[in-house]
Amino acid sequence: MNVISYGGGVQSTSLLVLAARREIPPRTLLFANVGSDSEDPGTLDYISRVALPYARAHGLTLHILERTTRRREVETLWGRLMRQGSRSLPIPVSMSNGAPGRRSCTTDFKIRVIGRWLRQHGASPARPADVSVGISLDEIARASNRHSEPYERITYPLLDLGLRRSDCQAIIAGAGLEIPPKSACWFCPLKPLGSWAELKRDRGELFDRACLLEDTLNARRSLLGKDPVFLTRTGRPLAHAVSRAQDELPLDLGCDSGWCMT
Repeated sequence: MNVISYGGGVQSTSLLVLAARREIPPRTLLFANVGSDSEDPGTLDYISRVALPYARAHGLTLHILERTTRRREVETLWGRLMRQGSRSLPIPVSMSNGAPGRRSCTTDFKIRVIGRWLRQHGASPARPADVSVGISLDEIARASNRHSEPYERITYPLLDLGLRRSDCQAIIAGAGLEIPPKSACWFCPLKPLGSWAELKRDRGELFDRACLLEDTLNARRSLLGKDPVFLTRTGRPLAHAVSRAQDELPLDLGCDSGWCMT
């Protein structure tokens, strides 16, 4: 079994194009959707409007996977966070003492979702699947931090080919496709301040919902006698920490898992 872990961003979309050109072997792509209320709307739009039609036109299969509970109900990351009475804190918030909080969002909503599909389709420790992850040469540190499960062998075609992010963008443009937006949950605490400011400037309704999320989490923590947490590293509520962006700000990759933002 040979698949691409598709994140909807620049690097994994370049893998899609390379597979379409048969320059890498996978014919199947797996996108773990953390929820239509959680994934960045721009990523979901790009997948439905660009990636899926392109994959079909070139004989590739792009599966969109979702996390399901034991009751076979779809669970989203936003739904878990906002569920009444929930004490779950799976996203990497910043603690009031400045320390980073622990997270399980990538494991629960990306790695395990794709892992379940792989095992259901025959992957095992005896016959592991080859999983191509979109990490380019200019972010090679993410590869060294990437953990693999017994049922998979992680491969890095972009590293093997010596490709940087700019090369990936050129590959996508060369296929006649538009460049995808950066992929991540729109409320991800690993987002740098510049990206938060852009969200406030360009998509204010999502910024307001992120403020609501932070307020909801802290209202629960207050009832439990716990210190507040924050969606930025400033130690201040999001609404006070972020000023409106005036200029375009440089890209900042905050996730090192190799599953998000690729």
